[in-house]
Amino acid sequence: MGGGTRGSVNFKCSPTVSLSAHSSGGFSELDSSSSSTPTMDGRDVYGIIEDGLVGEVESLSPSLQLDFQFERPRLVRSSSRTSKGSRTSSIRSRSRSSTRKFKRRAVLKNGDCNVTKIHISKRRRKYLQDIFTTLVDVKWRWTLLVFALSFTLSWLVFALIWWLIAYTHGDLDPENLKEDSNWSPCVVNINSFASCFLFSIETQHTIGYGSRSTTEQCPEAIFVMCLQSITGVFIQAFMVGIVFAKMARPKQRTQTLMFSRNAVVCMRDGILCIMFRVGDMREKSHLIASSIRAQLIKPYTTKEGEVLSPFLFDLKVKADNYESDIFLIWPMTIVHEIDSSSPLYDISAADMINERFEIIVILEGTTESTGQTTQARTSYVASEILWGHRFQPPVSFNRQKGTYQVNFSLFHNTYAVDTPLCSARDLDIFLEPS
Repeated sequence: MGGGTRGSVNFKCSPTVSLSAHSSGGFSELDSSSSSTPTMDGRDVYGIIEDGLVGEVESLSPSLQLDFQFERPRLVRSSSRTSKGSRTSSIRSRSRSSTRKFKRRAVLKNGDCNVTKIHISKRRRKYLQDIFTTLVDVKWRWTLLVFALSFTLSWLVFALIWWLIAYTHGDLDPENLKEDSNWSPCVVNINSFASCFLFSIETQHTIGYGSRSTTEQCPEAIFVMCLQSITGVFIQAFMVGIVFAKMARPKQRTQTLMFSRNAVVCMRDGILCIMFRVGDMREKSHLIASSIRAQLIKPYTTKEGEVLSPFLFDLKVKADNYESDIFLIWPMTIVHEIDSSSPLYDISAADMINERFEIIVILEGTTESTGQTTQARTSYVASEILWGHRFQPPVSFNRQKGTYQVNFSLFHNTYAVDTPLCSARDLDIFLEPS
């Protein structure tokens, strides 16, 4: 019989036994001849693991003892009621929010990258060289501030130019402002800076109230009028383009794409698998040519002893029988089979206590209504993976309406199932024909 060993605690895989904890902290084998695959007996597996480790922790090195004390609060008891009202527990590796507030992760649950880049030379200059992307990426308050300032400053600058033209030409002299004067100004009805400011706004936005206008007396006034008209069109096109691009960017489409809060580990078709769920809450505008991929972030040690951290492993995933594009008309469960090519091949239920890794999930597709490509992201750390759980089906058929119905209140729900505690490698060793 094959088994997986971690430290001094042995977790056995057996088709006719399940695990139970002695009062001394060890493990015994309980007869369960009706089982055909390695199972858990509905008991609190993390309680079993904890009981087994407590009896052995004194023999560990001080650093490992410290790791155990740090990770021990992450063991969460999850129970389900039996027919007589008694409670039996199932596997969970979910941490309490009040126990450990900080989680090391590269991608946050909402899809934002948790990466800060420092010590970049000439960073501001390079950001200003790509000013359009910079203004699209900044927060709305900064975009609207730049929007308002670009117009206001252009009005003031050209108002000052108009005032200088009128001043140098003598249009602001008191003698020339009299009604009975025969003076021909550069701009009619310009008598102060306020009137210059109003004329600047009227010229830039082609308002044309009719009370102020340029004359043939000043060629420079004609040139400035043409220049301000061109400048106004350029500023308006640039700022409207930024606001439109900010409102229509594909990132907003991800707000209606959903990922399950937790990933689960269970058996499917005789193979140990890790699964998570994705869904689209929109009914009309679907994602075209949707694809999904997953990557594992975990330290990797080369044959030469070099530690590469962080290191990205590719996880092969599929949805139902799809291995390429998926048709996301209802929530789908994405499956990664933990086989010999998987980087999770040696991880068991006990390893989840101290194992630190992150699974990044990336969903890509083309929005049907706009034709833009959008990308939604999330991640799962070890404490967000439920070992021995399956997702509850959310899709049913409504006979009265004659349509399939998706109950999104069940989207995140899971239920406990019998699952081996050992790693996929130990399970394969056990299931090998003798």
